[in-house]
Parts: sequence; structure tokens; C-alpha cells
Amino acid sequence: MARSQETYNKKEVRNKKEKKRKEKEQKRLERKANARDGNLLDNMIAYVDENGRITSEPPDPVRKTKVKIEDIEISVPRRLQEATGGNIRKGILTFYNESKGFGFIRDLENQRSIFVHVNDMEDTLGENFRVTFEIEQGERGPKAVRVKHIK
Repeated sequence: MARSQETYNKKEVRNKKEKKRKEKEQKRLERKANARDGNLLDNMIAYVDENGRITSEPPDPVRKTKVKIEDIEISVPRRLQEATGGNIRKGILTFYNESKGFGFIRDLENQRSIFVHVNDMEDTLGENFRVTFEIEQGERGPKAVRVKHIK
């Protein structure tokens, strides 16, 4: 007797494909039975209630509120300038590196340390000089500009 040309591996592959095809057909028949006259689309719709939660029920029209288009903010709100921003302030130059051209001024009002660059200085300054300055928003945070020596 001659051996069959079909190996065990080929039989396994054929059986797996057949099993997968039958499972797929079974799922298709179940979906058809559960659909009930095109109700499938209604089962897929989700609603958002007035609190932002997802629900399966449509929102109550009585609770609907009108929103003015001007009240909707799309971008990040700009940071408000400090209450004292733009005013002339007094401080002491606590650190200054002449070779690199930057330093820090300690504000006498709130004791905060403010960055200052040599390009923003109107006078030649050194450490422990009393100065007047204004605060502006720089690339990395607040910085002192229009820095002048108090004589």
C-alpha cells in the first residue's frame, strides 16, 4: 500500500483554515440575527451628556444651554502680566559675570531674583550696585530691561 501524499502538517493547516472559516460564518450569522431590521447602527451611536460623560441615551433637550461663540476659547489663554509689570522697580545687582554678560538682580519689593543681560543695561554695572529696572517676559521667563545705576 502506498502512503498518502498528504502529510500531517498539511492536514493540520487545512483543518485550521476550515475551522476559522466556520467560526467566521458563525459570527456573521449571529450578527445578522442580532441586527433586527437595521438596528445595528443605533447600537453604535453614543451621546455626550451635559457633564461630558458618554451615554447611550440622547441628551434631554430641557437641560440644553445656549453658548455664545465669543465665550469659547480655542487657544491657551495668554498669561496675564504681573500686577507690577511695566513699572520701574528698584533692586540690587547680586551677581554679575562680565565675561559672559549676564547677572541677577534681587528685587527689593518681593526679594525675587530677576535675570539681566548686558544688552539690557544702559550703564556699566558691577556686583552690589543699586539699580532701577523694568520687568518683561523673556524667552525663558521674566527678565530685567532698561537697567540703570542709582547714584
